[in-house]
Amino acid sequence: MPPFKRSHLMHKTIGLGTFEATQLTYELVSQVLDSGRISYGPLSKKLESDFANLHGCDYGVLSNSGTSSLQVALQALKELHRWEDWTKVIVPAVTFVATVNIVFHNKMWPVLVDVDPATYNMDINTLLPQDKDAKCIIPVHLFGQPANMTEIGDLAARHNMLIIEDSCETMFATHGRRSVGSIGDIGCFSFYMAHLITAGVGGVSITNNPDYAAKMRSLVNHGRDGIYISIDDDDVANKEEVMGRRFNFESVGHSFRVTELEAAIALAQLETWEAMIAKRRANALVLDRALEDVLEVVTPYVAPGNTHSYMMYPIIMNFGDKWEVCAHLENNGVETREMLPITNQPVYRNLMQLQETVFPVANLINDTGFYVGCHQGLEEDDMLRIADLIKEYFDK
Repeated sequence: MPPFKRSHLMHKTIGLGTFEATQLTYELVSQVLDSGRISYGPLSKKLESDFANLHGCDYGVLSNSGTSSLQVALQALKELHRWEDWTKVIVPAVTFVATVNIVFHNKMWPVLVDVDPATYNMDINTLLPQDKDAKCIIPVHLFGQPANMTEIGDLAARHNMLIIEDSCETMFATHGRRSVGSIGDIGCFSFYMAHLITAGVGGVSITNNPDYAAKMRSLVNHGRDGIYISIDDDDVANKEEVMGRRFNFESVGHSFRVTELEAAIALAQLETWEAMIAKRRANALVLDRALEDVLEVVTPYVAPGNTHSYMMYPIIMNFGDKWEVCAHLENNGVETREMLPITNQPVYRNLMQLQETVFPVANLINDTGFYVGCHQGLEEDDMLRIADLIKEYFDK
């Protein structure tokens, strides 16, 4: 890997994410601080409801991360449907490690499938026949692009699989006019830094199934009896029944709770989500056009029937050394990251005896793929500078 040396003639850093506090952010945070209550409360409930409704679902359950939202989604399905330990779960071979880790944490077995070379999302046509006895499939909507939920839904229906959409990197996008997160049984999102809406930390699971929502809410709160989740549950007519069940626990749960402060920060951003997505799409379009004649790279493709929310801007190298290009960009103030390698991770090689050659598209992405930012804090000149630096590398 080439050495990293930051240029002395630097413009501003073109980062991967951004955060800007609006007047509403200050108002909502002040509201929380003035209330004297920072535990789960009215703003958390409003964020759950508003976010779920924006994505076509009735129920939302907040947690402290997108990973936690995935963890409790899979655990809820496993417990309610009485799946045995080490039941198979299908996951894509290109994703963040959390998608695979939560399968192991739930004592289930991840079955990796290769990805589509155009969208980088799960390609179920590469699934082996013997793996179609899996109970669950977790498509990932990568970098802002929905997976092919039409094909995935058909597969799931034929083989009695349930679907958890890992939508941690994709909000406010659609497949076939349906919102991500609402097409499967449960959808999971993240409010982590550099994601589309950020509270620093946090996640949310959405669903139209009240039983799934109740079980996930319990699991986020140590597996507690659903009759008493927060202090608001004290304000009921049957107070004596609640008092006797405050410390009943029905599952081996987790302390995955989030506070009103994170909810306030995320909730304020729901007011401007349309402008945020429009800016990301405009920035991506600038890069598309600036790089369309650069034969050495492949720019993002939006599949028919999809809209794209561009959490990041992925690039595949046709020629040249990926690490040299990344070093050239970073030496000149442009942050880069790899396109989420899974099949070459030491931990999975040891646990699953993985071989990269079994996943040719994922292997190609591991060798040649990286991404840059295109968020709403960047302008057209920033996008053009990224393109110019890539051209400059190849011109040399």
